[in-house]
Order: sequence, then structure tokens, then C-alpha cells
Amino acid sequence: MISREEALEVFKKYNKSESLLHHAYCVEATMREFAVKKGEDPEYWGIVGLLHDIDWEMYPEEHCKKAPELLAPYFDSDFIHSVCSHGWGICVDVEPVKEMEKILYTIDELTGLVYATALMRPEKMVGMSVKSVKKKWSSKGFAAGVNRDLILKGSELCGIELPELIQTTIDALTKVSDAIGL
Repeated sequence: MISREEALEVFKKYNKSESLLHHAYCVEATMREFAVKKGEDPEYWGIVGLLHDIDWEMYPEEHCKKAPELLAPYFDSDFIHSVCSHGWGICVDVEPVKEMEKILYTIDELTGLVYATALMRPEKMVGMSVKSVKKKWSSKGFAAGVNRDLILKGSELCGIELPELIQTTIDALTKVSDAIGL
């Protein structure tokens, strides 16, 4: 297992976009938050989250298909499976099996909705509530690229109710708000 700093270097080797880096930080922080709640290794879960879109910027047409090649020098097949599983049913047939993978599958989209909600608020993450996010959830024109059906499917898959998913994501993004521009 490589360190977070080394993982970040690997990510930046293939991704230059600040918005993609912010998204990686959002997913990393949320995965860490869930790992702590579940009594799992936050470092491992966090690095999976950080690297989940390793191939997105340079290889968007091969998303989750190019990742194994990029990650193989650093990680084992279990780690690579976890990273690729977030694209299940979208761009790959790698099913999320482990609890960590099911959470990653779910929160990848959810972090985008929470982030977009924060951008619309003068106080950004400060005082954000589940109610704030759910209000934006209902507005189909808001963050139209966020697949709400996938979030609901993921919620069922990982057995975590939507309000808890949203609150944990809010908690995580609040902790890294400076790093993600909020």
C-alpha cells in the first residue's frame, strides 16, 4: 500500500483539472468518514476514494477500463476492483461486492450533489443540513448531471438510508471545505 501523498502524486499524474481534484478530495473525505463509522481502515478507504477517477480526465471513453493498467504498479487486484466498481452498470460490469465498494458506488454521485448545493449557499458548508440537500434533490434542473436514481440504488445496495448518507457526506465535506474550495 502506498501512502496518501504517493497516491495523490499518482492521481495528479493523470489528472490536472482542479474540479476533478476537488471531487477526488470529496470522495476521499466521505470514504474516510464512512470507514471511521464502520470501524474500518480510513486510510485504505480514503485512498480508494481519492483514486476512484484515476482515468477520467485522460481516458474518459475508457473510464474504469484504463484504471487497472494505471493502478497495477501500485495496488493489488482487490484495490483495483474496488476502484472500478463505482462504474458498475455505467461503464463496466465490475459489481460492488464489499461494503466499501457499495458505499463508493453510492457516494460518488452524492458528493457532487452536496458540493453543488454548497456552491449555491453564501455560507457554503457551514450549517448545511440534510433538508438543504433534499430540497435541491427535488429540483431536477439543479445539478442535472447527478444521477439521483443511482444514489437511491446505492442506498439500497449498501443498506444505508438516504438521510444518513447525506449527513455523513455533509460531515465529511465540511471537514475538508478549505481543500475543496468551500
